[in-house]
Amino acid sequence: VISHPKYQGSQRIAIFLSMPDEIQTEEIINDIFKQGKECFIPRYKPHCNHMDMLKLSSAEDISSLTLTSWNILQPSDDDSAREEALAGGGLDLIFMPGLGFDKKGNRLGRGKGYYDTYLERCIKHPSGKPYTIALAFREQICESVPVAENDVQVDEILYEDC
Repeated sequence: VISHPKYQGSQRIAIFLSMPDEIQTEEIINDIFKQGKECFIPRYKPHCNHMDMLKLSSAEDISSLTLTSWNILQPSDDDSAREEALAGGGLDLIFMPGLGFDKKGNRLGRGKGYYDTYLERCIKHPSGKPYTIALAFREQICESVPVAENDVQVDEILYEDC
């Protein structure tokens, strides 16, 4: 991931904070800060499919986040001091999680459409749609995954042996 040309050429990067069953992103987050890039993480709104990408000030900033009912660390709802990526310069790259992927770039998420909805907002932003890379285990690559009309394909899927 760290040697990937899209990562190397990106300044404003959104990345998920890993759940135990996902590719662990801690080393990538540490490298984002080490290279002087800007790091944004998701804040999900429960009971709807709205998500924002909020700026982290450092890798250590993660310890100040609150744990949601889904067991995900994220900025609290009353945390209004953080920059939202689309309120600023947009994003260059988004690393995306998922449950399953196919080689056509289709992604099976957790069913709420957070990333699809967010990417639709990115497309309307002056900086345009960022490049998207899904991080997966080889076992998550399927022949095909079910897709809906509003699903947005990922640009690339990185997994072991790809």
